[in-house]
Amino acid sequence: MKRKLEKIYMAFIVFLLYAPILTLVVLSFNSSRTRAKWGGFTLDWYRALFANKDIMNALYTTLVIALLSAAAATLIGTAASVGISSMKARTRTAFMGVTNIPMLNGEIVMGISLMLLFIIGRIELGFGTILLAHITFNLPYVILSVMPKMKQTSRATYEAALDLGASPLYAFWKVTFPDIMPGVVSGFLLSFTMSLDDFVITYFTKGPGIDTLPTKIYSEVRKGIKPEMYSLSTILFVTVLLLLLLVNFGPSSKPSPEEAKRKQRLGSRRVHRFHKVPRIVFGRVLPVLMAVVVVGGGIYYGHMNLASGSNQVIVYNWGEYIDSEVLDMFEEETGIHVVYEEFETNEIMYPKIQSGAIAYDLVCPSDYMIQKMLQNDLLQPLNFDNIPNAENIGDVYYEKSRQFDPDNQYSIPYCWGTVGILYNSSMVDEPIDSWKVLWDTRYKDSILMQDSVRDAFGVALKTLGYSLNSTSIHELTQARDLLVQQKPLVQAYVIDQVRDKMIGNEAAIGVIYSGEAIYTQSENPDLVYVVPEEGSNMWIDSWVMPKNAPNKENAEKFLNFLCRPDIALMNFEYITYSTPNEAARELIEDPEIRNSEIAFPDDSILGRCETFTYLGEDADEVYNQLWREVKSS
Repeated sequence: MKRKLEKIYMAFIVFLLYAPILTLVVLSFNSSRTRAKWGGFTLDWYRALFANKDIMNALYTTLVIALLSAAAATLIGTAASVGISSMKARTRTAFMGVTNIPMLNGEIVMGISLMLLFIIGRIELGFGTILLAHITFNLPYVILSVMPKMKQTSRATYEAALDLGASPLYAFWKVTFPDIMPGVVSGFLLSFTMSLDDFVITYFTKGPGIDTLPTKIYSEVRKGIKPEMYSLSTILFVTVLLLLLLVNFGPSSKPSPEEAKRKQRLGSRRVHRFHKVPRIVFGRVLPVLMAVVVVGGGIYYGHMNLASGSNQVIVYNWGEYIDSEVLDMFEEETGIHVVYEEFETNEIMYPKIQSGAIAYDLVCPSDYMIQKMLQNDLLQPLNFDNIPNAENIGDVYYEKSRQFDPDNQYSIPYCWGTVGILYNSSMVDEPIDSWKVLWDTRYKDSILMQDSVRDAFGVALKTLGYSLNSTSIHELTQARDLLVQQKPLVQAYVIDQVRDKMIGNEAAIGVIYSGEAIYTQSENPDLVYVVPEEGSNMWIDSWVMPKNAPNKENAEKFLNFLCRPDIALMNFEYITYSTPNEAARELIEDPEIRNSEIAFPDDSILGRCETFTYLGEDADEVYNQLWREVKSS
């Protein structure tokens, strides 16, 4: 009975560990883009993965940084270990204490510290800063691996070699180094693994256009999990599994008793050959092939970067906010390489622009954030003479933009929309027309809220009958209390993930942007979008040029390209957010979409909507503090 219980328990543990992985593997072969339904078997996502140059570049960058940082850290760490071991006891203890500090601190502390150091030193964030950060991060682990071996070495043997006429370097290489070799190898492998797996330090020290696999996966998941990520995760899992099988079941240097007996029966020569081949393959051929792949990829990668580095435009945009084909078309037509980076919220984007650590050519913030950037002198005016296609933007959107860009000198509207409620008609008892439904206890654990300060407080303020741009402490405190009251009913605070959850019937009600609603309705016809009667937010995302933009002319060419009617139409069809380009709207063939109340609401809806404005640093701090109180309640 006991053995049966043990087996049941182990089976349960294995199920908990591997059921999610098995689910992920199955979804990688699902033809449907959503995990909510099975659309049939396909290998399209694997083909799309290998065709995705961004992911492939991230994979290669990860390997190169891991190898280079591990090699550099091993070299420096070994030399440091030799020097520390020759110190007096007290000095050695002090140095080891200082060396261990990075390991005792959290990675986020080291990541932020290194980022600030690079900013103060006016070092442009990019591949080099990631490499330096990883070397710094790996050094303590190398020293920790080598020092015990240094303590085990015989000083007398080294001195004997010197007495016999060997130079210090030759004596170290022939006497000391072979003894500490296991520690050096362990330090290298540990450094390589730590670098390969690192996210936090890379996130804070990377520049535009540079991603490692962890940061790339993070950015993709933040936008909503793509099927390509299922494929990538499956490949990583299978690779690790194969390596484990090779390690555990591969040829051993020491034969087992059974193999020794078989060696006697078959003859030592034949058995020796049998074992020698796998050892050569795994010990020499595979490392050489790995080195060839890395070096070859490095030459190609470096060539591509050199070719594009002098003629490029650096773009910082929201996730999933442009058709990748548009970028390819621009590069083909102009020969200008687009270095493209994404952000999740305005609040994440702003500190990067403010710090000046990264010189972006174009950024796409929202209305109130543009006003904030203008007040802090972070933007430069656009030369509309070089952007003639900007005339395709409707006058009504330029008029709305005057609320945050009074003279329409600094911004060009890119996308716009409303914030509303998306509900599942099969899960909700009656039609919804008010924000108050978000506090209905009948829908406990089935409500999705936006994980955004202004959007969340905007919902609460409108529910109370106040302005979205309220700065009244009394009104904001009421809004906070209302959000705290709502929190037990909320299933999750999300951003882009609301799409998959609503499509998959994982929630009944969600706060969502209008463009996302159009896409979700195409996947799930039971979903209904409504702008509540209390009013809501009409937002406008616009292109702006930071003051330190290094490629102004290329940026203006890119803006002019985006304002072309056919290109604006491609972006609208891809991201499904409303376009302010009137000429592009006329090209929409489907009259239902061209006249959609979701994509292009009439004046009766827009009349009860407000646009966010920048409220000042003091008000921002109040909003952020109250939001922290909501999240921690």
